[in-house]
Amino acid sequence: MPLHIVIYLVLQDVVDDSDGCGGKFTVLIVSDKFEGKGILQRHRLVHQVLAEEIKQIHAFTQKTLTSTEWTEQEKSQ
Repeated sequence: MPLHIVIYLVLQDVVDDSDGCGGKFTVLIVSDKFEGKGILQRHRLVHQVLAEEIKQIHAFTQKTLTSTEWTEQEKSQ
């Protein structure tokens, strides 16, 4: 049975940092699905969702936040 994982996004930002080398991305993902999860659990969840796409990417940097963390971060800037 296939594993289906859904991350309900509040906000996402994707930056192509490839500089012509192809497949180098920095992403910001804000989702309440990350609530109560540590950074490793969050990153594993994203990797499960993007498993096929990540195989074709040279470098993948991610920042994962809950909507509360995002709001707090925005207030402090």
